[in-house]
Order: sequence, then structure tokens, then C-alpha cells
Amino acid sequence: MESLDELLEKAKVAHGHLCAGQILGVRMALLGLKELGIADPLDVDRKRLATFVEIDRCATDAIGMVTGCRLGKRTLKFKDWGKMAATFVDLAADQGVRIVALEGSRELARELFPHIESKSAQQMQAYRELPDEKLFRIERVQVHVDPAELPGYKAERVICEGCGEGVNFGRYEVVAGQQLCLSCARPERRYWISKS
Repeated sequence: MESLDELLEKAKVAHGHLCAGQILGVRMALLGLKELGIADPLDVDRKRLATFVEIDRCATDAIGMVTGCRLGKRTLKFKDWGKMAATFVDLAADQGVRIVALEGSRELARELFPHIESKSAQQMQAYRELPDEKLFRIERVQVHVDPAELPGYKAERVICEGCGEGVNFGRYEVVAGQQLCLSCARPERRYWISKS
């Protein structure tokens, strides 16, 4: 596994800048891998590790970069809970660890580095230097991952009888005898409004 500095440089390139969230994400991923006993995630079976992230912020990019988990590989799962937390799951060993960034770490950064004017710079320095136990809470967990959510899963492709678009992975509902994609089955949940 590469050093923290090497991973932070890669995170900076992948994300476009280095920030406190990137540092937390790299540290969180390294801790999750360590807790699972995975020395180098890029040197193991790509279908062995899955990561659930709970926020769509900078840390998520860093977590994906360190673990090698990606949405397109179906190994990075997003739960929109607004928490600076991630769960790392070793699918082969059926074990997981959920890691949460401690709220007190921001205040601790201010206390430890009052001579640094920028709050962001204080956090970046603290997040590089503080021991894991000052930054994170670790919880052993078990995560049931439905086989349909696993990498490599194959399923029938359905054509929505409402819009005619293809639907993968069983993401449809039967409404009044019709197989409808989720946006046709429940138009109130669409994230877009058609202008045509």
C-alpha cells in the first residue's frame, strides 16, 4: 500500500484539489482496509471489497480512489444519509466495519492549531496528524448485500411499457399489469420534469 502522502497526491489529482474532506476520506479508507486485514485493495479480487458511503462530498472520491471501489463496478454503494461515514465490507469473509468521522475533530483542530488562521488549513493539518481514535469511531458490522447488488450480477433486461427505455437489475414495478421503470411507475419521484 502506498504512503499517506502518495495517496493524498493521487486524491488531489483525482478530485481536482486537496481539502480536509479528501484527507478524511483517505484516512477513513486506510483504516477500513486495515480493520478488514486487506493490505492492498488493488491487489485482491475486485469483487471481494464493497464500500458503502453515506455522503456525496469530497471524502467519497478519496474513499473510492484508495479502495478501488467504483459505482460502475457495482462495488461503491451510495446511501444519501448526509453522514461522514463509510462501511467497508469484505464480501469473501462476510465481515464489515463502519467508520464515522467524529464531530469533535473540528474543534480539536482549532484547539491544536490556533496559530493557523484558516479553519480549513487547521482541519487539514489535524486530519493528517491526529491518531485514528481522535478522528473516527469504528464499529464492527454485518452487511447483507443482495446478490442482485453484487459485481458481475446478470439479470434480464426489461423494456418499460411506459417510456420504452431499457431497465437493468430488476429496477421496475408491475403496475396494472404493465412492467414500468421506476420513473414511470412513480412519476412523483422523478428527479426531472419533461419539457417536451
